[in-house]
Amino acid sequence: MANAIRVRFCPSPTGNPHVGLVRTALFNWAFARHNQGTMVFRIEDTDAARDSEESYQQLLDSLRWLGLDWDEGPEVGGPHAPYRQSQRMDIYRDVAGKLLAGGYAYRCYCTATELDERREAARAAGRPSGYDGKCRDLTAEQRTAYEAEGRESIVRFRMPDEPITFTDLVRGELTFTPDNVPDYGIVRANGAPLYTLVNPVDDALMEITHVLRGEDLLSSTPRQIALYKALIELGVAKVIPAFGHLPYVMGEGNKKLSKRDPQASLNLYRERGFLPEGLLNYLSLLGWSFSADQDVFTIPEMIAKFDVADVNANPARFDLKKAEAINADHIRMLDVKAFAAACEPWLRAPHAPWAPEDFDQAAWEAIAPHAQTRLTVLSDITANVDFLFLKEPVEDEASWQKAMKEGSDALLRTARAKLEAADWTSPESLKNAVLAAGEEHGLKLGKAQAPVRVAVTGRTVGLPLFESLEILGKERTLARVDAALAKLAA
Repeated sequence: MANAIRVRFCPSPTGNPHVGLVRTALFNWAFARHNQGTMVFRIEDTDAARDSEESYQQLLDSLRWLGLDWDEGPEVGGPHAPYRQSQRMDIYRDVAGKLLAGGYAYRCYCTATELDERREAARAAGRPSGYDGKCRDLTAEQRTAYEAEGRESIVRFRMPDEPITFTDLVRGELTFTPDNVPDYGIVRANGAPLYTLVNPVDDALMEITHVLRGEDLLSSTPRQIALYKALIELGVAKVIPAFGHLPYVMGEGNKKLSKRDPQASLNLYRERGFLPEGLLNYLSLLGWSFSADQDVFTIPEMIAKFDVADVNANPARFDLKKAEAINADHIRMLDVKAFAAACEPWLRAPHAPWAPEDFDQAAWEAIAPHAQTRLTVLSDITANVDFLFLKEPVEDEASWQKAMKEGSDALLRTARAKLEAADWTSPESLKNAVLAAGEEHGLKLGKAQAPVRVAVTGRTVGLPLFESLEILGKERTLARVDAALAKLAA
């Protein structure tokens, strides 16, 4: 199909993946899937000083965990392989040679010191401080003289002398005047190609039709459009892609969310037990909305509705509390078996504080439906169910002081007697036992159950108490009440 949509996600393998990067991947992926297009995953790894194999593997692992699959790219292959820039250097050298030969680019011999001095002078005079075109029209003799001096040269692209106008898919029509977009470098003095060359060349050769990327790259778009026009004239490119610049993701204090911000790290959400669906649901709301009255939806529902034209140009604020609330909704949406399976990593070493042999699968399956309604993130499960698998409940002194008021020992003795006589196949029977104990001491159920809960679970809050007691069992429950009474007596 001639107009088939082709998008790309092209991160650099540096550091840990962050949520802004994931949001960009998600919007590209959703746009491709909505339009039955192609998602190209490309690795921009030409910066040997910063790129690492570990980060590369983390990128692959993160996309797999999120369920963001790709149609062409590493480990999948495709007609435009290889998909790692470090393996495409011959291609860039060839294109740079064609640009030079066709007069679209030229060699610039200005030293860093000369450039700095001229920029400073331009600023002082109130003129634009970009490259002033000194080497734009050198004669062959001038070039030979510079080279005889031992000067190195970079390759600069020759920008057109007229304004460049394009329609941004998110921001509408934009115009850049020549004084704001000077000639720019595309190849370093050592022959290494720069991002300014390799990124659009790869997009051209991979026939990318739509470039959805961060707002921070907006200023480079007119340069790339000019380069595309040259590549089309040289027969390297076929079309200029449509551009859509996604809004900034803001963190604390109205600042752009930085890679260094703790809440920016994708690994943090994975480790805390966010569901991929919950995290993607929230990230999709950073600049886009499903509808005016619905924030929680499935990923297939998002794909069915996603249109880049609906992306908002205004910065989006990252709200951790909202992210957690949406994740909690997605936890509730799981069927119980899927929920129990998702919790498994936090019920085993190294997360679980109990010995492996003390884990009781039947007890876990029984408590899981009650736990599912209470969790915000999956890692919360450990503290919610530890009373079932530890030999003794967690000693939380603050909870003990809060629940064990004067008279708690008498209440616990009464509750113990009534629990011993209760029907342990019915949570309602256990509730009535504690309710009756409370009535004997002039207490409502809420006050009466607090000392029982702390005696049995170690905490003042947790899963539904009487269902928890039934699953823990009569013998262990009464033993813990006895231990609490002994502690009160001491």
